Parts: sequence; C-alpha cells; structure tokens
Amino acid sequence: MAITGSGSLAISLSAFVILAAFLLKGAAETVTVEGQNLATDNVSVIEGETATISCRVKNNDDSVIQLLNPNRQTIYFKDVRPLKDSRFQLVNFSDNELRVSLSNVSLSDEGRYVCQLYTDPPQEAYADITVLVPPGNPIIESRDDVVSEGNETELTCTAMGSKPAASIRWMKGEEELTGETTVEEMYDRMFTVTSRVRFSVTKEDDGVPVDCIIDHPAVKDLLAQRHLEVLYKPEVKILVAYPDGLTREGDNLDLTCIAEGKPHPHQINWLRVDEDVPPHAVVTGSDLYIENLNKSYNGTYRCVASNAVGEAYDDYILYVYDSRASEGAPQKIDHAVIGGVVAVVMFAILCALIVLGRYFARHKGTYFTHEAKGADDAADADTAIINAEGGHNNTDEKKEYYI
Repeated sequence: MAITGSGSLAISLSAFVILAAFLLKGAAETVTVEGQNLATDNVSVIEGETATISCRVKNNDDSVIQLLNPNRQTIYFKDVRPLKDSRFQLVNFSDNELRVSLSNVSLSDEGRYVCQLYTDPPQEAYADITVLVPPGNPIIESRDDVVSEGNETELTCTAMGSKPAASIRWMKGEEELTGETTVEEMYDRMFTVTSRVRFSVTKEDDGVPVDCIIDHPAVKDLLAQRHLEVLYKPEVKILVAYPDGLTREGDNLDLTCIAEGKPHPHQINWLRVDEDVPPHAVVTGSDLYIENLNKSYNGTYRCVASNAVGEAYDDYILYVYDSRASEGAPQKIDHAVIGGVVAVVMFAILCALIVLGRYFARHKGTYFTHEAKGADDAADADTAIINAEGGHNNTDEKKEYYI
C-alpha cells in the first residue's frame, strides 16, 4: 500500500528495501557468480517521442535489478514503480532484463540513467538519454528580388530552435555553393543557425532554384527554396526569309531579326554598317525588305536590339551575284567509274593487238621481184635500161613477212 501512497512514502519504502537488502547480504555468506555482468545502451530520442531503456544481465544469480533517474531516484525496483510518473511504463521484466519506456520525452528528461544490480559489490551501468529537437521550417531571404546578369546577389537562410545545432547546405540547381555560417546558442541549450551565400549571376541562372538544405539528426528532407530572377540584355539573330540560296541581281531580299531578352527588347533598329540603307528599303518592325537587288547594295546589314539592361546586335553580309550565277555545285565526278572504263578500254586494245599479232604471224607473204625484166633481149646496155620492165629472166625468189 505504501507504493500507491504519497511520493515521500514511496521514496522511504525504496530506501528501506535497499537498506534491508544490504543488511541481508551482510548477514549472509557472500557469493560471487563468475561472468555475471550488467549492460545497457545510450538512447537518442526526438522531443515528444518515446525512449526505451534496457538493463540487461548476463548470468544473473537472482540479484535484484533496479533503474534510477538522473537524480538517483528509483524508477523501477524489479517490476515495481515507486516513482509516480506515469510516463514510465514497464515493457519487460525477467531475471535477465528490466526494460522501461518513457513516453512524451521532453528536454527535462535528458541525462544519465542508472541500471543497478545488487551484487557484491553492486554493479552499475549508465544509459545517457539525449533529447533531439528539430529546427523549425527554414526561412530563406534574398537581398535582391531581381538582379541583372553579371551582378552579385546574396541569400540568407535561418534554422531556428534546434538541438543540437543544425547544419546548412546550399545548392544552385545541380551546383553546390559554399556559405558562411554562424551559430547562436539560445535558452535551454537550443541553437539558431544562420548561413549566408554570395555569387554572381548569368542569364542562364534565370529561373534556377536555389535550395537551403537543413541537415539535422531529428529531421529529414527539410529545405527552403527560392528561384532566381535575372535580367539580361537581348540575344539577337538574323534569319533570311528570302531567298533560299544565292542573292542575285534583280532578286528581292527579306530579313527577319529575332531578339529575346529580359525584359523583352523595347527597340529594334536596322542599319547598314558605314553606309546608308538603300532608299527604297522597307523596315517593318523587326523585318528588313529590299526589292530589285544590285551590286551597289553589297555591305553589312545590322540588327540592333536594346532593353533596360543593354543592347546587342547581329550582322548579315549581303553580296549580290550576277543574275546568271549558278548556285549549283559542280557535279561530283565518280573517279572509280572513269577508272573502270579506262581499264576496260585498255584491256580491249591489248587483246586486239595480241589477236592481230598471232594472225599475221601465221600468214606469211610470198612474191617474185621482176627487176630489169627484158634486159637480156636488148642490143646494148642503153637499150636494156630503156626497155627494162623491172625484172630478169632468172629471177630470185624473195620472201617477206607482213606484220
């Protein structure tokens, strides 16, 4: 009945039981069990959640186990709870373990708890309860709501009221940034952490998210995000609407100027570098139209676009060709085909020469010469020469070969 009475009566009973145990052990013969030991574990718990303390005994000889709070007050003596704090509940009790849970943990519960085993001499093991307090939602602020390309911007992120102190990381898109961090200790061992990051921006940073990421053992996936808004000067590009190919005398020319920037370009102008634009050229908004081209129009035509950040331009070089100029590229000669044809022709000629040679070699020519023909019948030498018909009576057979 004393257990269910007032707090002072419960503490007195606890002290009496402890004293009685020591007296009994002093009166009786002391027995030490070899290998008997006591163990427990440290506990980290998030504020408001439940912590569990386990006092474990190896090779227990029926010695009494009890659990004490940081003030050395008995929470549980065996399976009895003298302390009137209903947040402590018995989870398991046996010869080898006393396991107790503590619900709705607060910062005041943090400290060293004692598992005690009544052996000779008594054994103690210590379980440190650490209470974690997650930070509130981080707050991210920017020095500039809008920043122009090439300028520097600064962002600040704050994580308040955490235990232990949180750490802060920065990410710009997929790029990690390095910030400057300050830690301020507040009341009741709580901390506020502030991180500041500075960097220069480009037009590619427009719309890119910057994340302030909080790392803390009591919370996951905690971050704050801000999208950059960057102003940048125009990007200009000239497109040829007509003609598709070469610009010839007598043709028309149609150019379109494409300009994009933030803010959108408020002015687009056409000019001819170092010369005046042809008098009959027509400028309509971002388009330039010139009729009946001739070579006097050759030159560099420039489109200039501007906004609040600055201006930019793109150039188109006009060269007017003769009206008869061909824009078709010379046909590609297939040298492999030509080589093949030449090889076939040479092979045919070689074969013909071989056939003709063999033919003439097999058909020899035989003939007679008729030198001084009729000279034998002449009265004298002069008559013989005059009457000679190119032959002799006694002719010699001669052979010749035709090739």
